[in-house]
Order: sequence, then structure tokens, then C-alpha cells
Amino acid sequence: MPRLLFALILFLFHLLPVAYAQESQVSRIAPTIEAGQLLIEADIDFTLSGELRNAAQKGVPLYFTVDLEIREPRWWWFDKALVTTGQTWRIQFNALTRQWRVTLDDLSLPATTLDEALNLVRHIRDWRVGPISQFKPDVDYQGLLRLRLDTARLARPFQVDALNSNAWSLTTPWKNFTFTVSADTLRD
Repeated sequence: MPRLLFALILFLFHLLPVAYAQESQVSRIAPTIEAGQLLIEADIDFTLSGELRNAAQKGVPLYFTVDLEIREPRWWWFDKALVTTGQTWRIQFNALTRQWRVTLDDLSLPATTLDEALNLVRHIRDWRVGPISQFKPDVDYQGLLRLRLDTARLARPFQVDALNSNAWSLTTPWKNFTFTVSADTLRD
């Protein structure tokens, strides 16, 4: 009987990381067109595990990458990939200044709390994906978007932890979206 109970408890603990990972999701994607550019706005729901929060509060930089793919469907062959891009944020706590920094490319923003820093990642606004001229009018384009904790950018000791611990694996499932560019928009 104790072996059966032990096996049941081990099985339940094995399911916990899977249930935790399913909480993360892309809740909204809104492609828009402005000044000849395709812009993406997205809202992503995710929470950090206690282990990730603890590491971040000790100064370990966390890297979050949003992956985006836009494809043109073709009936005669595989879909044509028009856009394959990503955007990476670095969130880091500076113990000396007691301040959080969120870095995206050359832009670095201060934040007072970890949750405030994460909100910049959770709410993507006006992400310039590419020129609208690469799209054809009145075609239904297929898009995919996801967020992941980019463990390849972590320091080597933390990469080992990420391989061995489910607490370091944060990935949303791919979210599908479709959009069409009107002929009037391409003329402007």
C-alpha cells in the first residue's frame, strides 16, 4: 500500500508542471496597418514560478522572446513564409540601485517592481513587423505568435538548471490569427 501511495503522489507531482505551463497563453493579437507598416499588438497571460521570481530578484537576467510567423497560404505547395521574426526583452534587477530594467534592443526602461517590468512583456504594442508592400490584397494571411523564456541566453549554470527543472520552462502555445490587407490600404 505505501508503494501505491508513493507512486500516486509522484504521478501527481509530475502533472503539476504540465498544468502550470498550460496557464500561459496568448490572449489577444491585433494586426494593424499604419504609415505603410504592419504593426502587431498582443496581450499574453503568464505568471512566473517561484523559482524564476527568486532568481530574478537575485539579479539573474531573464530573457523573454516573442516569435512571430506570417504565412501566405498556397494550394499548390507549402505555405510561403513572408515574415519570420522575433523580439527579445531582458528583465534584470540591479541590487545597487534597487531598480528593475527592461531592455528591448537599444531601448532600456526602468520599472519599480518585477510585475511592472513583466507588464511590458505581457502587453506588446506597436511592434513593427514589416512593410505592407510585401502583402497582396484580399489574401487571408495566417499568423502564429508565441512567448517563451529564452533559456539559451541565460548564463551557463542557469542553462543547466533550465534543462533539469520544469520551473525554468515557460512557453505559451502558438496562437493562430488571420488577417487580410485591402487593396485600398496598399494604395495609400
